[in-house]
This record gives sequence, C-alpha cells and structure tokens, in this order.
Amino acid sequence: MRSFIKFLESHNEIKVIEEPLDIELEIPHLAYLEVKKEDSKALLFTNPIHKNKIDNTESKLNIQTFNIPVLMNIFGSQRRLNLIATHYNCSSNFNSIESIADSIKSLLKPSIPQGFKAKFNKLKEFWSMRSVFPKTYKGTPECQSKVLLDDNIDLFSLPILKTWEEDGGRFITMGQVYTRSLDGEANNVGMYRLQVHSKNELLMHWQIHKDATHFFHEYKRANKPMPVSIAIGGDPLYIWCAQAPMPPRMFELMLYGFIRGKNPYLAKCISNELSVPNDCDIVIEGYVDVNNVAPEGKFGDHTGFYTPVEPYPIMRVHAITMKNNPIFLATVVGKPPLEDKYMGYMTGRVFLPLLKTSAHSLIDYAMPENGVFHNLIIAKVENNYPAQSLQMMHTFFGVGQMSFVKHAIFVSENAPNIHNDYEILCNHILDRISTKQLFVTMGNCDALDHACNDYAVSGKIGIDASGEKLTFSFETIDEHSLLRKLKNISNEIESIHIYPHKNPIVICGVKKCNISILSYAENIYDALRQYASFFVFVDDNNILSNYYMLIWRVVNSIDITRDLKIIDTCAFLDATAKTIVDGYNKEWPKDTLCSKNVLDILNEKNLLNGIDEKFYKKFGIL
Repeated sequence: MRSFIKFLESHNEIKVIEEPLDIELEIPHLAYLEVKKEDSKALLFTNPIHKNKIDNTESKLNIQTFNIPVLMNIFGSQRRLNLIATHYNCSSNFNSIESIADSIKSLLKPSIPQGFKAKFNKLKEFWSMRSVFPKTYKGTPECQSKVLLDDNIDLFSLPILKTWEEDGGRFITMGQVYTRSLDGEANNVGMYRLQVHSKNELLMHWQIHKDATHFFHEYKRANKPMPVSIAIGGDPLYIWCAQAPMPPRMFELMLYGFIRGKNPYLAKCISNELSVPNDCDIVIEGYVDVNNVAPEGKFGDHTGFYTPVEPYPIMRVHAITMKNNPIFLATVVGKPPLEDKYMGYMTGRVFLPLLKTSAHSLIDYAMPENGVFHNLIIAKVENNYPAQSLQMMHTFFGVGQMSFVKHAIFVSENAPNIHNDYEILCNHILDRISTKQLFVTMGNCDALDHACNDYAVSGKIGIDASGEKLTFSFETIDEHSLLRKLKNISNEIESIHIYPHKNPIVICGVKKCNISILSYAENIYDALRQYASFFVFVDDNNILSNYYMLIWRVVNSIDITRDLKIIDTCAFLDATAKTIVDGYNKEWPKDTLCSKNVLDILNEKNLLNGIDEKFYKKFGIL
C-alpha cells in the first residue's frame, strides 16, 4: 500500500488529509462526496480518530487516536482504474483493460492458428499462463512483522469505519475474505462486509449464492469450525479479483496472476491452515463457529438502501498480523456513483469474452452503476432471426451471476453506444418499444434486493428494443394540463414530469395514502391513453427531472410481477416505497443519506470545496 501511495502521488491521483477526522461518519462521508466529483482523487487520512462519548454526551469526549492511516477511493476514477489494472506492479504487456479482455478472448478461441507467426503468438499466450498459479512464500512475510494473539487482539484498535448513521456498528468494507473447501481442494477469496461484534469477533455477511457460503455448509454438515482469514491492503488488484465472478471453485487469485503477468505469492497464516498474499498490510485470522449466529446490520449497502438486521455467523479472531507500518484500506457503499462503478466496469469488460461463450449472439453489454448493476443491464445483440433477443433474455436470466439481473433491455447491433451516450440511447429505445415489447418472467435475484416479496426471488423483465422504429400518434399536452387531469383521477399525484419524446414517459410524484397507486391505472388508461403509453409513479420527494437518480430509484424499488400493470397499450409502473396496501409485508428500508451535522463539521474544516446544494440534490446526498 505504501508503494502504491507513492505510485498515486507520482500520477497526481491522491490527496492527503492531515486533519484529524472521526472514523465514524466523518472520514466515510468525505470519501463518499469525493468519489462523486468529476476530478475525484484517492484520499489518504493520516490522522484517523474516534470520538468516544462519555456519559453519552457530546460535551464529554474521549478521543481515540490510531497510528494506522486510512486509504480510500483507490478505484474512484477511470484513470485510477486503468493505472491499477495495467501499470502498477505489472510484468505483463497489457496496456488497457480492453487488451486484457482481448487476451482472454484469444485464449478462448477453439480454432487452430494458421501460419508460423500465429502459432508462435498462440504459444506465447499459453506460456503466459504459467503465472496464474499461486506460489508459496518462503520465510517470514511482511504481513507478519507484528503479531497480536490472545488478550492483545482488539479489533477496536483498528480504524474500521462506520459509514452511515443507522449502521449497526463498524464494518470492514474492503477485506479479502479467504476460505477453503472442507476437502482442501478449492480456495476462494471474496469481498464481503464484516461487522465488528466485539474486540475479538466479526460477523460474516456472506450471501447465499457465494462460494464461501457453500464451503460454510460443508463445514456445518461436518460440525467443524471453518477457517477464515481476512486480508486488508497489499496490491489493489487483490480486492478487485475478490469481487470477480469467477466460475465456481476456481481461485480468483489465478486472475491476478494472469493480469499482472507474475505469480501471486501466498504466506501461510499463523493460526489456521489458510494462506494470504504475503504483501498484505493487515491479516485477521480465525474460525467461524458453524453453530452460532448473531444479529448483523443494519448496513447502508451498495444498493443505496439499508439492508435489515439478520442473523449471520460469528467469526472468532485467533490472531491479527500486520506490517510494521500498515495502511488500512476501505471503501464506501451507498448511492451511485461510487468505486463499484469503476470496479464493475472492469469486471464487465474482462468477463465479456467468457459470457459470450454461453450467450453466442451477444455483441456487448453495459451495467449502468445507477442501475446498481444487477438491477439493470443493456445488451447489444445480433438480430438475425425472430425472437433472437428473447433467446438472449432467457440466457441472461439463467447464467451464473448474470441470473441476478432483474431488468434487461436488448438493442440491435445498429444501436448507439450503450456505455455513455445514454440520452441518445434512451431515445433509440423509446423509438422501438410499446407494451408489446415487454416480457415478464420470474427468477432468482440478489439476496440484498429489498423490493421482492419473497427472499431472493423476483420478477424479471426483458424489454425488446432490437426491432425497427415504431409509429406513434400521441396528442401533445403540457405538464400543467396533464397534472390537472391526473389529479381529477387521483389526489395522491402531487407533480408530474413528461420525458420529451414522441413516445413520452409520464413520471408522477405521488404522496401515497391507504390505497395502491396502481388501483387508478384503469381510470388513467380510459381518460389519458392518448397522451402516453408509459406512466411511472415515484414518491413525491424525488426530483422528477433528475434522470440519473430516478433510474436508481425505479430499478431498486420494483418487483415487476407486483409493480407493473399493463392495460392494452398502456403500462403503469409503481416505483414508490411499498407498504401493506401493495401486498408488501416487510419494512421498506430507508435510503442512505449523509448526516447534515457531519457535513457542517467537514465544511467548517474547509474540506468540502466545490460541493454545494446543487451537488447534494444531483446525487441525493441529504
């Protein structure tokens, strides 16, 4: 991490914050705002503190200081992502993320190369694969320069952050979680949040679909404690590999070796049989008790909403090891855009060739960060025969982690750029869809999804915009007049915005009462179908013309089998917060909002330069 910090300094990609800031809210709030700026930098907090209240009053504080700096936002821009992927600590010849994908594509080609040069290049590619296999580090690794055991173990001595006011505690957010199958034949590293439960206990939030959970069930059936080690820091590419959607039981660090062009070196842990990269800064070792759980959460998650309190396994810490001068690496999750925007982009590019082996008609795909990745995908597909896009829809909804996707839009090879020209792309899509191009099914979804009625099971929709332009003949009406007509049908509709297109979308801000807004759909259809075929309802505290945050709100807040009503030529979509009147029997979660008091403190310290009310509204900060 320290060599990486020097690397960032040499590229003017880091800011050092020497002002003492609290690990609870202050540091993560500043990082949360910084990554949303167009010229964002990585942040190094050299003086993290914690203000412990005495007698639960603000006037009496015990200030805890940490001698471990906190590093954040290392993936927080496209430039830093490219530097990490292809320039830092590299022995390979990759010069871009696309070149990594091209190399994987070439390796996946089944054809025999023709000619001496082609065969020589293919042999070079296969020879480069020698670096994918981890090697054992000999001697005492840097990450074990300092060893804490027994009574010296204290997780509260580490600058572990609390990001949001309603978080259940302090969470490790950028830990590489190393596990192994019971038979020892499969290794895994994942990126899961870990809540500090006590000075020597963590709560393991691994989700039902993950490899680590499958391993956990193996140990549970055998009634044996499960070894787990959490590594923090080291080469930044480790943590990207930890979230990569590798095939089951394939060790993610093989991907590290492939990209870096050199073998990862793993050091044996001192208290369990696992191994971790020798150059990590901090390692937390222990065992998960397979028969003991505790309440974990709440936690403001990457969806931008709090996930609820639920029981998760307890990991008992047997050792903490670290370098002599470690750096604590952390990230912030919440409303987009954040670091996962850039990490997800690299994941999409690198794994596109592998996905194409299952989805043969796929040309390209994009997972916009304001669609929270698994909630929205845009796919460019070949359009050579009838229903080819529907074939692709079923492929997407059934393959690997892509099966978590809830809403998929399919466009043809003639569509505009699907990665950044969103206004042009949106108009292209609206030119080609009506209610006849909407296809609804059911399937699994991410375990963190809060909109579904049933845990990890949700409706899914495929929108086929791969055809030719359609003809529309809607009557023109101004927003004021249409709002008046809508209020005659439902007083709950407080405001509207019409997305300007010949196939317009009417977005309605709703103040819900004790009735489902979709109960008005038939009356709206009867009276207003001549003005639009798409009506979207959101809570009235949203800015209806802020399309970026509106898409985030809509795709997070719907289970399409419950919230979509189609009446002939009109589609009505309820993206409001759900209650029992909508058939939703859980507590609807709050979305993540910054503390105004904390922002005032940061502003008084002159740390919020360039951030104003317009910025707050643009990204739904408060």
